[in-house]
Amino acid sequence: MLGKYLNTVREKTPLVHNITNYVTVNDVANVLLACGGSPIMADDINEVEEITSICGGLNINIGTLNERTIESMFKAGLKSNELNHKVVLDPVGAGASKLRTETAIGLLNQINFSVIRGNVSEIKTLAFGKGSTKGVDADISDSITEETLGEAINFVKEFSKKTGSVIAITGAIDLVADSERCFVIRNGRPEMSKITGTGCQLSALITAFVVANPENTLEATASAICLMGLSGELAHEKMLNEEGNSTYRNRIIDTIYNATGEILDAGAKYEIK
Repeated sequence: MLGKYLNTVREKTPLVHNITNYVTVNDVANVLLACGGSPIMADDINEVEEITSICGGLNINIGTLNERTIESMFKAGLKSNELNHKVVLDPVGAGASKLRTETAIGLLNQINFSVIRGNVSEIKTLAFGKGSTKGVDADISDSITEETLGEAINFVKEFSKKTGSVIAITGAIDLVADSERCFVIRNGRPEMSKITGTGCQLSALITAFVVANPENTLEATASAICLMGLSGELAHEKMLNEEGNSTYRNRIIDTIYNATGEILDAGAKYEIK
């Protein structure tokens, strides 16, 4: 079911404008190329409107905030809304500092996002206006488990209804929801958390998928998340004993590059609640 959304990305080669953090910008570009998309990285205030106008979608990632890029995020986001483009928000570290929290909430209040993707602590911060994270990682007290799954599903559906956005919470169990349906996804490997940037890459993947599949934002988002998790699984199977997280990062990108819709359909692990 979900593999067709990957095939559409490869057919359409969506052009994605990324205002993302400088820690992972190279990996973000490479993962977009690997899935069949095309990346543009531009964050200067003097060109963001022009650049976002020629793209199909915008990926905003607040991982390395500064005054210059904050203004660019708002300007590009509002221009994207004006053009009815897809916009994805990755509120990295929301809750960890006043600047991150206020910026993320300000973006949410002024820009209509197609998808909001983050860990559970970041999403709760957006929903409640305050929160805490361990750096850019989820607070352990917020972990989604089988015992808390029902409550978490209700939360993401309600937040989607409030924002009008597809809400994606990623972690040990991934949730992707609109106001009525929630994909519960169980792909992935714990070792993926040892690589800086898998979340940043995922938000870029999601942007490419929703741009290529504009009428199926929920399903396209779930497809991108399943692809990332499955690629983590398949890449881990190829790891040698002496290899570590640097090689693992490259293997994940290579696995995405070689993925097909059939491979994704065969390996995606999800249910719809």
